[in-house]
Amino acid sequence: MEYILFFETWIILAILFACLEIFVPGGILLNLGIASLIVAIGVQQEILDTWILTLTTWFIVATFLLILVYFITQRYFPGETVVENIYEEVDIYGKSVLVLEQIGPGTHPGRVEYQGTTWTALGDGSIIKAGSQADIVCKENISLVVEASK
Repeated sequence: MEYILFFETWIILAILFACLEIFVPGGILLNLGIASLIVAIGVQQEILDTWILTLTTWFIVATFLLILVYFITQRYFPGETVVENIYEEVDIYGKSVLVLEQIGPGTHPGRVEYQGTTWTALGDGSIIKAGSQADIVCKENISLVVEASK
């Protein structure tokens, strides 16, 4: 464990982390290199004289730098965020579907084609013939509720 207390060890680690940042971009390895450089200075100045203190200092400095850089980059370089509709029911309302099996009379279910697949379909009680078009009213569990197109 004596090699942890050598100035050269921490300088080599700092250079290694900085060079590896070229191959694994993202800033994390560069932060670890900066933390290694700070620890190297502490070892050279004989502030860090035990391996436990040296490693603990490196972990704390690296963690602090990662958190600091994260908040700085989030503030000045925000990513593009797009909030889309998360309610599928709103998107499907009013869409036209092809009736594959007769729907109705009453609560008798049928089948419709929507987005390239077939769905169980429920109607409003009236008969909707196979081959006709219907409009989606809503979704109930795994079935679509439809009404005849006007």
